[in-house]
Amino acid sequence: MDLEEIAEAIRRRFDERMEARERALPASRRAIRACANAIRAIHRGEWDQAHRLMDEARAAIDECAEAVRDHPEIRYAGYLQDAEKEYAEARITEAVVARRPIPSPEELGVEDAPYLNGVAEAIGEARRHILDLLRHGRVAEGEAALSAMDDLYTMLVTMDYPDAITGNLRRSTDVARSLIERTRGDLSVARVSQDLHDALERHAREVLGGEGVSRG
Repeated sequence: MDLEEIAEAIRRRFDERMEARERALPASRRAIRACANAIRAIHRGEWDQAHRLMDEARAAIDECAEAVRDHPEIRYAGYLQDAEKEYAEARITEAVVARRPIPSPEELGVEDAPYLNGVAEAIGEARRHILDLLRHGRVAEGEAALSAMDDLYTMLVTMDYPDAITGNLRRSTDVARSLIERTRGDLSVARVSQDLHDALERHAREVLGGEGVSRG
C-alpha cells in the first residue's frame, strides 16, 4: 500500500469519527438542556412538564450513544457522559422531591461514573428543595429530604477509587458534604425558630384562656 492509499484510509476513518462527533455533540447538548429545564420544572411542581423534558433527554442520550457506538475515541470523549450525568441528576432530584426510591444506574440506563456524579449534583438540588420548604415553614419535610441527602452522600463516600475511574467524583463528594452541613445548620435554625413560635402561641392561648376565666 502506497502513502496515498494509507492517507486515504486514514482520512476515511477520521471522516467517520467527525461524523459521529457532529451527531453526538448536538444530541448531548439537547439532553443537558432538557435536563436543566426538567429540574426547574420539578422544583416548581410541574411534573408533566418535567417528565416530558426528561423523556426528551432520554431520547437525545440514546441518539448520542448510537452515534458513537462504533467510535470509542468519541464515546469516551465526554459528550455522552455529561448527558448521562445530567439525566441521572434530574431523575434522582425527582425521586428526592417526590419522596420516591432512588433509581439505579441500570434503571436509568446510564454508566456508573456519570450516575455517581449525578448523585452528587442531585444533593445540591435537594438543598435547593429544602430551602424552598423552609420558606414555607415545612420543617419536617425538610428534615426528611435531609435524610435522603445523607443517604446519597453515604453511598458516595464508599466509592474509594481513582478519579480516572469515577470521573473526578472526589471533588463533587467534597462539595456535597459542605452542602449537607450547611443544610443541616439551616434546618437546625428553622427547627428552633418553629419551636419558639409554637411555644409563644401556646403561651398566648394560655394567657387568653386565663383572662377569660378571670373575667368570668
